[in-house]
Amino acid sequence: MRSLKRSNQHFKKASTKLPLGVSSNFRYWGDDKTIYAKRGRGGRIWDIDDNEYIDYRLAYGPVILGYADPRVDAAAREGIEVGGVFALSTELEYTVAERICRMVPSAEKVRFSNSGTEAVMAALRVARAHTGKDGHIVLEGGYHGVFSEVMWYSEVEDWDPKDGDPEVLPYGDGVPKVTKRMFHTVPLNDVNAIEDLLREHHDIIGSILIEPIMGNCCGIAADMQYMQDLRYLCDRYNVLLIIDEVKTGFRVAKGGAQELYEVRADLCTFAKALGNGYPIAAVAGSDEVMSWIGDDVVHGGTFTGHSVSLAAANKTLEILDETDALKVIEHYGIQLREGLSHILGERDIPHSFAGHPAMLGLFFADETPTDYRSWVDSDYEFYDALAPVLHDQGVLVELDSREPWFMCEAHSRDCLDETLNAFERAVDVTLQKLSNAA
Repeated sequence: MRSLKRSNQHFKKASTKLPLGVSSNFRYWGDDKTIYAKRGRGGRIWDIDDNEYIDYRLAYGPVILGYADPRVDAAAREGIEVGGVFALSTELEYTVAERICRMVPSAEKVRFSNSGTEAVMAALRVARAHTGKDGHIVLEGGYHGVFSEVMWYSEVEDWDPKDGDPEVLPYGDGVPKVTKRMFHTVPLNDVNAIEDLLREHHDIIGSILIEPIMGNCCGIAADMQYMQDLRYLCDRYNVLLIIDEVKTGFRVAKGGAQELYEVRADLCTFAKALGNGYPIAAVAGSDEVMSWIGDDVVHGGTFTGHSVSLAAANKTLEILDETDALKVIEHYGIQLREGLSHILGERDIPHSFAGHPAMLGLFFADETPTDYRSWVDSDYEFYDALAPVLHDQGVLVELDSREPWFMCEAHSRDCLDETLNAFERAVDVTLQKLSNAA
């Protein structure tokens, strides 16, 4: 039986100095359920109670090659020798930027940041400068970081379609109400809704911010035609298309989701897999749009272009660009998806998958949702009951059903077999628990 004795003890101590005992709200799972990591290696992590997990959270996606990858860590150690941070640029900035531009056709110029949130903030600032319009569109269910302009969401869990569109609410307290004026939202894969909104408000909307594969909404994906139509509408109404590749970038393809959808962004953002877990992000785009940065748009940060993170990113991108790592990851995800489906199918449990094999979404519904609104039609309560049982079985997934499962190159055949065996046990335990509670 899994014990969290030390994690529980540490939580009580940590809570005296850290709100919720953690450094991010999303790491708090409950007073007696929050775990603290001890170490990671490959596709596995160990908590401070020495419980071992096959990890499909992978820090929400950054760990593309595996924890403590020796190739990346060796490069990072070389980056340490450079000296860290200077508030000056180094030659390696160009080297990494040049590779990003080769891998992503829409990236003609690059600026580095420290996190996905920072990169998206910069992209929106550049878009406002270029278009002269403050408003932006965010697709329902999309997630673009924790800053005020995007901290609004459509409340669909208690939503009744007969009441019209879902209510738009702030993500918690402290979000300035004035930012809601800039925020506009419509469902994914409904091009008519986008066109209607732009037809009426294109004079105040300067950008559309989209994850073509929703990294915080089960991997629900845009249709190919939808993305092509979106590109057309942006051109027609003088709106910039910002493709948020913080999670999909260098994970689903060398050129990110843009490669899969054959669409070119005006601006795009990267973070997570860019450095295999080292803190680095980037905003990129066309020469015309990115050239606003400088005399017109201020962008900077003391720790941007840190020598350790740049060195890690340089090696990570080299591996993803020049080896078959992404094919290995995709193959593992396909095998995992097939194994999960077989187990659920044997038990006549409705299910479907969304997204890409490298970041797959699991739904307990016959049909894969095509937007956030249809997520409520899935049996997410079954997922919510299943996830903590998987933890007990040594498989770490996000407790919220809206988070995809992430794969890394280090996930091995042993990981796959153990995962499927654990998943089968967890499903049966969950079914029994729900039956007893009925």
